[in-house]
Amino acid sequence: MFGLSKTQGFSRSRSDVSVAPGGFGLRHVSRNLASPSDGASATSRLCVVFILLLLLFTPRVDSSWWYIGALGARVICDNIPGLVNKQRQLCQRHPDIMQSIGEGAKEWIHECQHQFRNHRWNCSTLDRDHTVFGRVMLRSSREAAFVYAISSAGVVYAITRACSQGELKICNCDPHKRGRDSDDRGDFDWGGCSDNVNYGIKFAKAFVDARERTVRDARALMNLHNNRCGRTAVKRFMKLECKCHGVSGSCALRTCWLAMSDFRKTGDYLRKKYNGAIEVTMNQDGTGFTVADKGLRRASKNDLVYVENSPDYCLRDKAAGSLGTSGRVCNKSSRGTDGCEVMCCGRGYDTTRVKRVTKCECKFKWCCAVECKNCEETVDIHTCKAPKRADWLDHT
Repeated sequence: MFGLSKTQGFSRSRSDVSVAPGGFGLRHVSRNLASPSDGASATSRLCVVFILLLLLFTPRVDSSWWYIGALGARVICDNIPGLVNKQRQLCQRHPDIMQSIGEGAKEWIHECQHQFRNHRWNCSTLDRDHTVFGRVMLRSSREAAFVYAISSAGVVYAITRACSQGELKICNCDPHKRGRDSDDRGDFDWGGCSDNVNYGIKFAKAFVDARERTVRDARALMNLHNNRCGRTAVKRFMKLECKCHGVSGSCALRTCWLAMSDFRKTGDYLRKKYNGAIEVTMNQDGTGFTVADKGLRRASKNDLVYVENSPDYCLRDKAAGSLGTSGRVCNKSSRGTDGCEVMCCGRGYDTTRVKRVTKCECKFKWCCAVECKNCEETVDIHTCKAPKRADWLDHT
């Protein structure tokens, strides 16, 4: 499984301990155990060796700045696991921006879960876990590509919005949107508060990319590429909003400003990019990518890229970070990814009949309320069967 394999070299695993040559050794411990004078000490040393070996050969998922979202108002830079020096410096220098990033993290994680709600991998998070998504992010897969892109976009969106709302001291509205301009409807005056998306992109690039710039491998290049895709996706959906002035709303004069679209548009866009993500390999000089399949088109700067194929996410697999699909609700009549055949990986499904209370026969009552009745209906809920015991043990 990935994380334990060293052949591809793309899985992020690391140990916090190292065993120096000539240090702890099993032969040395055996000699000590043979001595009756210090048996307790030798036993203690044997436990230390066991723990060191366990740590040495157990891959660990790196912590991430994503965990800021779980801290809420308790963002303390020195206590955020996983920050590199530059990120910690930016955090200490701009605590108000970190607060915005933390609030924005909840938004982009929610968007990720919305986009994958009907898939085997549903962007599930782990409570009180510094990695947020667990070991699934170790693999350089399509899912990792999407998470890095949507998280980078979320930082841009959160910072830009905070600038426009006057929550940050270091930025405000876009200072370049001044004077007169024109569009296909004619001339207009810049006014209001245009979202300062360029500042959001600039800070997001400095903060989010800092970790990836400390290493030079295929995964770092992949993350940097997908981070950029996410940042530019927000700017892609900037829209011009205007207010008309003139007699009886004649719109003889217009005052306009640039505003970000709803974050759902960015999520939908990146979800399409996930569908068309391109598998790549790193160049020999380590400066860029080449397409893994020579028959496919080259990856553009707007394409998501990945290095390793995804697991199927059918079974619970601790090494891969897969939670499996046992117990997941599926749609019996669908032939898509939410259908029982696909979601349950051919294992079949259980059906439970439940009673559900819904609002019905709603009527508008003057003025100003809507009155509804409570109606009870019986519905069938389909959930994926658990795998056979033998298969289950093979993957846990």
